[in-house]
Amino acid sequence: HLQQQEERLTMLDRKTSGFARHALSTAAAIEVPHRKAFDAYLRVGDDDGLRGLTLEGKGLNTVVAGEGGYLVDPQTAETIRSVLTSTASLRQVANVVQVEATSYDVLVDHGDVGTGWGNETAVTADGTIFPTIERISIRLHELNAMPKASQRLLDDSAFDIEGWLAGRIADKFARAEAAAFIHGDGDDKPVGLLDHPKVAEASWSWGNLGYVATGAAGDFAALNSADAIVDLVYALDATYRANATFVMNSKTAGAVRKMKDADGRFLWSDGLAAGEPARLMGYPVLIAEDMPDIAAGAYAIAFGDFRAGYTIAERPDLRVLRDPFSAKPHVLFYATKRVGGDVTDFKAIKLLKFSAD
Repeated sequence: HLQQQEERLTMLDRKTSGFARHALSTAAAIEVPHRKAFDAYLRVGDDDGLRGLTLEGKGLNTVVAGEGGYLVDPQTAETIRSVLTSTASLRQVANVVQVEATSYDVLVDHGDVGTGWGNETAVTADGTIFPTIERISIRLHELNAMPKASQRLLDDSAFDIEGWLAGRIADKFARAEAAAFIHGDGDDKPVGLLDHPKVAEASWSWGNLGYVATGAAGDFAALNSADAIVDLVYALDATYRANATFVMNSKTAGAVRKMKDADGRFLWSDGLAAGEPARLMGYPVLIAEDMPDIAAGAYAIAFGDFRAGYTIAERPDLRVLRDPFSAKPHVLFYATKRVGGDVTDFKAIKLLKFSAD
């Protein structure tokens, strides 16, 4: 009897230990590191580790078979976003929002509430004004890049494939975005700052960007040239001036930084600390190379509160599709993201036009 009891206990121990081992192996199979799986996909096209993998806590799912490709590793995606943010484009000073839809709507209220003075015996007049609300819709467009690498390079385990991919994609995206945010025509790309109608500040109306003329075609006025900069600053309402920034390219900055006021003091001052932007009349300057050069009729300088005036909408995900067939012996990586942009407050931005009027 004792022998039979010992045999039963031994069998129970074996079943218990076997079940425990099976649970551990299952857990290990589920917890596949996303980075390791993504690296395998980039190098050899092995997507077994990515299929059905969900990044808990980040709201992302790597499987996007309907659209093609896979979401990149979150660390790589964050690296690309940080590089885009640090590049010299309107992204640095604009309002950047992340959306899950295909467009982003901004509602602008042009109405006001009536006010008046009164006393305790007078009847207060009804000052209600029906609001006039305008909807500005920012559509998201697909931005893509296609870096390529040889299979031999991908087979080299010492090669940082994710770092290389992030750098190449970020460089392509940054240049394309920066140009579109200034000159984009809205046709499969963002609507650029300078794509909107422009009118003299004296006749400004909503839907147009107001400008101040320098007084000379393709140059600053010969006398009191700094007056144009002063006029541009004070063409902007005080509400927006508090957070305003100048935007111009390097050639324009080279001309402006030589300007002096009536007392012989330079209007331009360099940043006192590393990484701090230069300032013009006390306002920071963003050097965006896609702004026009100084020329006859060119709008070479913009000044305004771009966080209020220009909105960039983008989806937070970045997808990569591996193509080893189209460019043998190289492997193509087709990376896509969706981004849009447009002016959302026409009162918040003013332009300097290099013309006589």
